[in-house]
Amino acid sequence: MKIFNTRLSTPSDVQKAQLAEQHQADDYLLLDFDTRQHSRFRAITVSGEAVGVDLPRTGVLKGDDVLINESGELMQVIAKPQAVTKVTADNDFLLMKGAYHLGNRHVPLMFDHSFDQGNASYALYFENDHVLAQMLENLGLHIESTSVPFEPETGAYQTGQGHAHGHAHSHAHSHSDPHSHQESHSHGHSHSHHDALVGRSNDG
Repeated sequence: MKIFNTRLSTPSDVQKAQLAEQHQADDYLLLDFDTRQHSRFRAITVSGEAVGVDLPRTGVLKGDDVLINESGELMQVIAKPQAVTKVTADNDFLLMKGAYHLGNRHVPLMFDHSFDQGNASYALYFENDHVLAQMLENLGLHIESTSVPFEPETGAYQTGQGHAHGHAHSHAHSHSDPHSHQESHSHGHSHSHHDALVGRSNDG
């Protein structure tokens, strides 16, 4: 089994061409946020090949991250769409208030900034939690269930890992970028290493 143990910061043109070929052959990893929080795990590529990931603990894997092994083989990570809660509001102040209450509970949050006919539209996304959803509804925010690639905002103290915020990428599987605190939120996501086999990444 191939083991990928290094995150490649800037692929060369040759490597980008190789990744494009691999993408056409479904030779990449489609991973949800919980899996991407781990630095050591086994997973299955979209084409069905089992691979291992064994990285230094240098932060959450993000969509479009590229891994390389000792033989120079590449593996791209794509953020997998997953069930999340979308939060919108009638005005920016109310949405900011909702973000404060979620942030105060160390909830990983993804921010979205889109434009509809020239008008700015903002939204928050978090992993489904009915208690938090009820709290936000009580504050007057709008809640809906959806499925998107979840990439929460990275803490400002974490440098050198960012992609641009607040816009969607199109990449055979579209995925938005943003990224958040993953360390100490209280919804039971383990941050320890694990060796469990991640299910086939193109399911669901």
